[in-house]
Amino acid sequence: MVDRPTVVVAMSGGVDSSAAAALLVEQGYTVIGMMLRLWSEQGREDENRCCTPDAMAQARRVAALLGIPFYALDVRERFHGSVVKAFLDGYAQGITPNPCIVCNRTIRWGYLLEQALSVGAEYMATGHYARLRPEENGQVVLMKAVDDTKDQSYVLSSLNQSQLTHTMLPLGEYTKAKVRELARKFNLPVAERPDSQDLCFLGKEGYHDFLNRHSTGVIRPGAIVTRSGQVIGQHQGLAFYTIGQRKGLGIAHPRPYYVLAKDQNQNQLVVGYKEELGGEKMQVGPVNWISGSPPVNSFSAEVKIRYKAIPAVAEVTPHADGTASVLFKQPMRDITPGQLAVIYQGEYVLGSGLIEKQTF
Repeated sequence: MVDRPTVVVAMSGGVDSSAAAALLVEQGYTVIGMMLRLWSEQGREDENRCCTPDAMAQARRVAALLGIPFYALDVRERFHGSVVKAFLDGYAQGITPNPCIVCNRTIRWGYLLEQALSVGAEYMATGHYARLRPEENGQVVLMKAVDDTKDQSYVLSSLNQSQLTHTMLPLGEYTKAKVRELARKFNLPVAERPDSQDLCFLGKEGYHDFLNRHSTGVIRPGAIVTRSGQVIGQHQGLAFYTIGQRKGLGIAHPRPYYVLAKDQNQNQLVVGYKEELGGEKMQVGPVNWISGSPPVNSFSAEVKIRYKAIPAVAEVTPHADGTASVLFKQPMRDITPGQLAVIYQGEYVLGSGLIEKQTF
């Protein structure tokens, strides 16, 4: 029998990471389970969906069932310093941040991968739905999952080659329905556990209340204006609004207004009619190219401007400063600074970068 390497599985107490661990054990790998204890507000520890006491207990139970060692790593301070702080700073700067991207890059494929390698593992595996394909030149290609409805290649697009070469994604070739079927076959106690949703550290509330408690600087009321500069109302703080938002503006008008832009310098919320929404151009950066280097020339691709967005055809032009310009074939309604733009060609992920601004 061929000796297989040691793999650390990032466990969460959910069905996906548990099924990934079970598959690797079945395939003959030496498996170690590790789970991160993330930051939660004091008194709200039961609300962090990624690491509630129940989730931790379920992960330990799965590890015991599979006969693998299990370790819980306390990263509360590190998580708050990088992920939660970036979330608060982003809103204070007038953008709409994506903390899951920061978490993957700095916590899971930062700290946890370092821990995995330090105990002698060659790989870290997760329950993400995406595929990796090694190339003859030693590089790794990132691809969409077989199950397009569960594909998570978007949130993995900020990883680099040094991280991807030490990563395994056992579920990329399976549908979610098949994964639950496998979990039942392995008699995993989490086989019917529901999927987690939304941002883990927000708990059961919305981000407005969280910002109110942790970032008083975002509560800066200001003017709601049209593109022509006419003042038509007052906003409660730019952080509480998103591009394309229609409800909650508090403006009585025969035609609904939508949020077009947020002017941080003037502390103004710019609104307009539905037909004024959208644009064809945006600037993104810095761009993480999966191959490690940018394409030489402009090229045609499909670009997603947020996790649940439908990929849209665009021309991408890399720049020497590490950014890229994106020109869409059709206007896009919800180009939002701070969100991640991910560049695809078919099922292949080419790279990604944060949306810096919409250009006109």
